[in-house]
Amino acid sequence: MRKYELLAADIVKLVGGKDNVISLTHCITRLRFRLKDEGKAQDDALKALSGVVTVVKNAGQYQVVIGNAVGDVYDEIVASQGIEGAGGAAADDDGAKKDMSLLDRFIDLVSGVFQPVLGVLAASGMIKGLTALLGALSIIDPKGGTAQMMNIVGDAFFFFLPVMLAYTAAKKFRMNPFAAMTVGAALVYPSLAQIMGGAPLYTLFAGTPFASAVHIEFLGIPVLLMNYASSVIPAIVAVYFGAKVEHFFARVIPTVIKGFFVPFCTLLVVIPLTLMVVGPVATWAGQLVGAAAMAIYDVSPVISGLFIGGFWQIFVMFGLHWGFVPVMLNNIAVYGYDPLVVTMFGATFAQIGVVLAILIRTKDQGLRSLSIPAFISGVFGVTEPAIYGVTLPRKKYFVLSCVAAGVGGALVAFFEIHIYMYGGLGIFEYPCFVDPATGDLTGMYNGMIVSLVSFVLGFLLAFPVYRDEVKEATSLAVTTTDEKTNAVQREILAAPVAGKVVPLANVPDEAFSAGILGKGIAIEPSVGRVVAPADATVTTLFPTGHAIGLITDKGAEILIHIGMDTVKLEGKYFHAHVQQGEKVKKGQLLIEFEPEKIKEAGYPVVTPVLVTNTASYLDVVPTEAGTIAENENLITVVA
Repeated sequence: MRKYELLAADIVKLVGGKDNVISLTHCITRLRFRLKDEGKAQDDALKALSGVVTVVKNAGQYQVVIGNAVGDVYDEIVASQGIEGAGGAAADDDGAKKDMSLLDRFIDLVSGVFQPVLGVLAASGMIKGLTALLGALSIIDPKGGTAQMMNIVGDAFFFFLPVMLAYTAAKKFRMNPFAAMTVGAALVYPSLAQIMGGAPLYTLFAGTPFASAVHIEFLGIPVLLMNYASSVIPAIVAVYFGAKVEHFFARVIPTVIKGFFVPFCTLLVVIPLTLMVVGPVATWAGQLVGAAAMAIYDVSPVISGLFIGGFWQIFVMFGLHWGFVPVMLNNIAVYGYDPLVVTMFGATFAQIGVVLAILIRTKDQGLRSLSIPAFISGVFGVTEPAIYGVTLPRKKYFVLSCVAAGVGGALVAFFEIHIYMYGGLGIFEYPCFVDPATGDLTGMYNGMIVSLVSFVLGFLLAFPVYRDEVKEATSLAVTTTDEKTNAVQREILAAPVAGKVVPLANVPDEAFSAGILGKGIAIEPSVGRVVAPADATVTTLFPTGHAIGLITDKGAEILIHIGMDTVKLEGKYFHAHVQQGEKVKKGQLLIEFEPEKIKEAGYPVVTPVLVTNTASYLDVVPTEAGTIAENENLITVVA
């Protein structure tokens, strides 16, 4: 018999049997069941099993806490009990989405559709901007072979953007991704341009803003052909519609012929309706969105820039910036440029201006070590390390950066700076201000002025007022003695996270608060970083990045669990910097995470730091401090 075969069988039996299980996932310490009827599960019997720590019921999940062996037990259940698992990620988040507000659902949709393509989108925009810049400076011939090749590289993604967005939208709407991509490809089918170039049969809606030439009919019904290259909204709406159609045919078509008949029927219905109805309506909707955005901007460009620039970093913290991405792309598709969302441009430079002021003034070596890479990454448009690591924990300086960013946004509007393509951030955004049609460099030069003013203003606002926070020394009630004697020995573990210290008993999860998984302490993070509490080896790193296990060189086994139930985020907002089995040094960066976005998603970010082999020690003594900085003494383990 395999090691966990009996335990796996007992667990499945006591949760009500295989037929009572909807889905099974696991995180770093527990099995997470979704059951049809939790009343069938035998809580006390499960808790009494050897190998089960406890049972926790939370957010529609029935959680069986196993501890370090959870992965092995999970694998055994999947292998021997006939239950299909979903690994370390939630199999079904519909329940969570039902509790989301309309705004949350919109942000979740937009981020899910656009986030996977942003890297290539930005890279393509940078190439287009660079091509325009080199041509404007007469470094390359705008009509020569080099420019043509660079245009191919930069334009390919944007021309087929409907296909790319169809793929990512399919993931959100649960449509066959290849069927969705076929729908997207139909929007940019090469022959459509040739058909539209011919003489129209007649015009629909003549005399209205929606006047459209009809070049072909389908079954006697007019088809309103439009140019969908680089468009955003039509592909997303078409895939949403396509997913509904596909799900319908999947229900009614017999299983034996589903493999080819579902896509056959789906494409035959969806593509004609997309070209005849969905595409035109979505295009008109996009034009209305663009017109509305421009109307708001036209009321007072400077005030619009002041508002968007000043609040942009706050939008980023709460994930609201995703709502602006389709507006920017839609404006570029409709008008050839965006004058509105680009007013956030100065925020990056305002942020690093404040960071540089803090870097120069601070005497805190830990803060200096954070500020240097935060400043460098900010120059290239990546401001999260600056926000979460430097300015946001020192609230006044974050506000000062917002003030400088607001001034930068107002200047963008005042100079009438337009962005002609979505490209890189920070200094990489300069070429995106070059008008590719005329080669006019005025926008780029004005953008440089805005970035300089935002940077200098942020620096001047912060430099005169910055003072290091005074930290009270903390003492631990353990006395060190010479290890060569047989007296008490100890290991001191440093704080892996900065923030407010929270007693373990106050953690909203029984497995942690009762000390079942080990003694320790918890921290309400003020910064989205986890560093090594001692020289150690990474023994466990969950794929979602929300938890990590280490064993120190002196033998303490440490579990750092970022937030409660954050495994459901499926790795979103977590970024691991180490790998399982890697040797790490005290203070080395292990994981970065985004606490505000995690809280916005509805999950507490309180982070337990546990010594899971507590039984091997005389005592585990946490600090008595109310707040703690990264790398300060947190726990003393007494051997």
